[in-house]
Amino acid sequence: MNGTAFAIARRELRGGLRGFRTFIACLALGVAAIATIGTITASVTAGLADDARTILGGDVAVRTVQREVTADERAWLAAHGTPSEVASMRAMAIRPDGKALDGKDRALIELKSVDAAYPIYGKVELAPAMSLADALAFRDGHWGAAIEQALVDKLSIKPGDQVRVGDASLVVRAVIVREPDRAGNVRAITLGPRVMVSTGGLKATDLVRPGAQIRYEIRMKLPPGVDARRFRAALNGAFPDAGWQVRDSGNAAPGVNRFIDRTAQFLTLVGLTALLIGGVGVGNAVSTYLSEKTATIATLKCVGATARTIFFAYLAQIGVMAAGGTAIGLVVGAALPPLLAGALADVLPLPLKLALYPGPLLVAAAFGLLTALTFSLWPVARACLVPAGSLFRDLIAPAHGRPGARVAIATALSVVVLAALAIVTAYDRWIAIWFVAGASFALILFRLAGIGVMRAAAAAGGVRSTRLRMALANLHRPGATTASIVLSLGLGLTVLVAVALVEGNLTRQIADTMPARAPAFYFIDIQPDQLAGFESAVRSVPGAHEIRQVPMLRGRILKVNGTPASQVRATEDGAWVLRTDRGLTWSAAMPPGTDLVDGTWWPANYSGPPLVSFAAGAARGLGLRLGDSVTVDVLGRPLTARIASLREVQWDTLALNFVMVFSPGMIEHAPQTHIATVYADPSAENAVEKAVTDKFPNVTAIRVREVLNDLGGLMERIAGAVRLTAGITVLAGALVLGGAIAAGHRRRVYEAVILKVLGARRREVLATFLMEYGLLAAATMAIAALVGSVAAWAVLTRVMRADWIFLPGAVAWTGAVAAALTLGLGFAGIWRALGHKAAPLLRNE
Repeated sequence: MNGTAFAIARRELRGGLRGFRTFIACLALGVAAIATIGTITASVTAGLADDARTILGGDVAVRTVQREVTADERAWLAAHGTPSEVASMRAMAIRPDGKALDGKDRALIELKSVDAAYPIYGKVELAPAMSLADALAFRDGHWGAAIEQALVDKLSIKPGDQVRVGDASLVVRAVIVREPDRAGNVRAITLGPRVMVSTGGLKATDLVRPGAQIRYEIRMKLPPGVDARRFRAALNGAFPDAGWQVRDSGNAAPGVNRFIDRTAQFLTLVGLTALLIGGVGVGNAVSTYLSEKTATIATLKCVGATARTIFFAYLAQIGVMAAGGTAIGLVVGAALPPLLAGALADVLPLPLKLALYPGPLLVAAAFGLLTALTFSLWPVARACLVPAGSLFRDLIAPAHGRPGARVAIATALSVVVLAALAIVTAYDRWIAIWFVAGASFALILFRLAGIGVMRAAAAAGGVRSTRLRMALANLHRPGATTASIVLSLGLGLTVLVAVALVEGNLTRQIADTMPARAPAFYFIDIQPDQLAGFESAVRSVPGAHEIRQVPMLRGRILKVNGTPASQVRATEDGAWVLRTDRGLTWSAAMPPGTDLVDGTWWPANYSGPPLVSFAAGAARGLGLRLGDSVTVDVLGRPLTARIASLREVQWDTLALNFVMVFSPGMIEHAPQTHIATVYADPSAENAVEKAVTDKFPNVTAIRVREVLNDLGGLMERIAGAVRLTAGITVLAGALVLGGAIAAGHRRRVYEAVILKVLGARRREVLATFLMEYGLLAAATMAIAALVGSVAAWAVLTRVMRADWIFLPGAVAWTGAVAAALTLGLGFAGIWRALGHKAAPLLRNE
């Protein structure tokens, strides 16, 4: 850029922000959203990294399921560091006095036992303040326990009271304020509050029985200078067939990391959508600003300025404004996370390391500047490459020149770089690629839809109503912003429609469909010799009308077709199966209701090599076919089975479904428990729970209705967050709409004055203009409803594998938002226009 262009840009900038307020607001909104999300993600990631050993509970954690480590394994671990053993399982906590609160005197809990070395890192905080050893010690004939506040609230117990867990009466000595390794096991839904006991306290409960659903974890504190990765390699080399899951501080909370990364990606894409919508406002603002500079540009050309000089002069001016809008967005994005820290701590108990992170801010700045460049190049080039004479004629007859190939290539290159940035910075590249493709398609679709609305308005110009005819004429007149408004507002409303329909469908299925088909209870850890007594206890309660039970073990997939699970390339449909242990069962006969989609069930008297029936959806995700093999760790022993059939599993029924069902012959000889579902009337649920858990203290009852309520609450919180973030796109559309109305203010003033001079009353002019905006809102909403419904259908049926039903109420709510935005902003602009006096304007004309 030469000195002349710079001088022109500097002089133009002296005019202030007039014409660029919408431009700056659109950029600032999108950049702020992306910068805020990136900063929060970086804060959580840094917090996890800094507290990784505390979250994990050690330098290395070795997890086994349903079995303790052997003596040889324990000796090896003790020889290579300082171990601490933790065990966790689900159990029932019961008030020993039998006094029920709201009909309930017992609650499902997450029981955790710890040894004297716990915690290796971090500190447990209790109320009243005391050491963990004192809280859990055996004293006055009872083991102690520390409990979460949620159990205090559920059973109305307090420190000093007793609570029965299994066969033990525990004395509650403290309430857990902080559990240092809690974040390492963060789950979307926790089935019960934490109860912490000592190793001796767990033994006293008599819950540790053969086949019980219990997880053991040995946390290791390594000697100084010992690398965790080398330790893991040595451990796995010493015990290659142990089948345990080993984590180090580098992946202390993999589930949390996945959740944070995916949430951040979703929110970033929402922010990017808002930025793209704002890009339309950027283009409109630039076009409007340059249209007001027609005489200036023409004069510059007449006195010898080249198109190149003028192009770079105005591009530099726009660059300064873009930098200003981006800077505002960055300041907001860096300032918001500390303000949101308290709310985030309540939602997700994770450590936040709040700081100024350059990386996310640079990415947000790049998105903002690239968006401004992408949407500004074309209108600037168009205004500056038209001959001077045409520019003067633009005052009364706008020209429609097209920039040359170089500008088209530069614009295309800017689009490619913007898309590449979205893909490269994404957690899941495929999702980002689909987003880029979908955004491109949506931009083209809504642009064409806007042109279609203008043509439809032109074709309908022969109506009798004067008001309606004038409103239609305003939609397709020269210089009308109809197409850009349909594009920007339509994209935001499409996101809202899709979100509302997805949320509504999922909520409907949880609230209506699932309870109609779901059991009332899951009962776990039923010992084989307790089956007859269990069924007798359930059937003794009126209102309990169906019992289904199957034997169950837990195992973890070690290999798929001989390839270690960690090296298997799987889609999300199958990757979840490999992350941790899964429930296993076996059956000679094909279970009732089984839907085989491929292969055949083994004969009832089958006694050959192990076979397995695999869930079809998970098999597709893992690339498995009939005849392939999977190796599963069962109680520390690898079991390899060949896939004999694939089953379609309906997980949403909450029935007894398993990813893997094995043939009999080997697995049934392992220590086992049974899991059962009980279908009962709501009025009988308390009696069923009491009958079973009083007779069998080791059996745990999980109320499906409570789980569904928790799931519904989680869905509502997620939906609220999604609606809030989706609202950013509507706000961006509103900014574009407001900018378009502001840009046409002068024309509105002129039209209002002429109509009043011709005898039109104020209310008639107002009604005409509002009718224009009403038609615009209706057309935009109709298109958004169609596109949003298709998008929601695709997400539900293709991605979530859920049922779909059209919910007119959700669409109507979104339509109300569209009408309120369009008519509200339109009314504000019209009211200002109607306030102008006719005489001054006519004298100036």
